[in-house]
Amino acid sequence: MLNMHALYLFHTIAIQGSVTKAANLLNISQPAITTQIKKLEKYIGITLFIPQGRGIALTIEAKELLGFTQRIFAITGQVEQWIQQYHQGQRGQIRLAATYLPAHFLLPTWIAKFKQQYEHVDMTITTTNSTDALRQLLQMEVDIAIYGGLAEEQTADIQAEELFRDELWFVVAPNHRYAGQHISLQEMMKEPFVMREQGSSTRERLLALCRTHNTPPPQIPLQFNGLPEAIQAVIAGYGANFVSSFVVRDYVERGQLARVFVNDVYLQNSIAICTRLHEPLSTASQQFVHTIRQDSSMVK
Repeated sequence: MLNMHALYLFHTIAIQGSVTKAANLLNISQPAITTQIKKLEKYIGITLFIPQGRGIALTIEAKELLGFTQRIFAITGQVEQWIQQYHQGQRGQIRLAATYLPAHFLLPTWIAKFKQQYEHVDMTITTTNSTDALRQLLQMEVDIAIYGGLAEEQTADIQAEELFRDELWFVVAPNHRYAGQHISLQEMMKEPFVMREQGSSTRERLLALCRTHNTPPPQIPLQFNGLPEAIQAVIAGYGANFVSSFVVRDYVERGQLARVFVNDVYLQNSIAICTRLHEPLSTASQQFVHTIRQDSSMVK
């Protein structure tokens, strides 16, 4: 088999034009280099160098071989650079699953900041509900889950790092009779609700709230897979929604939605990074998590 180390020694000598310069560059003794070159010449059956004055010259065959080694070690250099960039987080792939809130209101900013520094890292993002995001993480379909909610039961195999919290609000159309009012939970639950599908973290929080206060759960006659559709239905005048303030704050400030203040109810929504417990992240994923932490510190 061709000795690639000996081939690299030949390449270096040919580029430097001197055994001495090659030995100094590679920190190898001249006799050791000479021995390796003689073995290479014997293996390929070709003389590579001939004396010329006090130095050496390449044979015609060696010049042809040099054309090959230049391409070989150019590619080798690219591979080494790729490996270095991978370990530095400059290259790689990150697979994300995110619930609606972080996917639409937080991830775009986080990804933009990350890609400005790590543009060659490939990223895939799946927007789904909280149940499915954690399922994908456990089944190794994604590397990180960005979770907006508060799970009633935390899976032992998942590590969650809370970034910050926001409030959960009851909202209705501005002309609704409860707009801006303080009412009881029992009164609020008599209203029809427009919610996301089963598995949505906020929907589960609302049902858990009713169980805690021993209140009948609301009727949910209108259900959407997407939160924007649910919000637009409430804006249009139908029903109520229980939603993160992060999502609807602008609508409330513009007067398109109004809050309902439910007595003795104050719930918060946790925004968290979820990873598999005891499983190290790739360098690229670690860098992305670092970007999120830095940006989230300004949100708190």
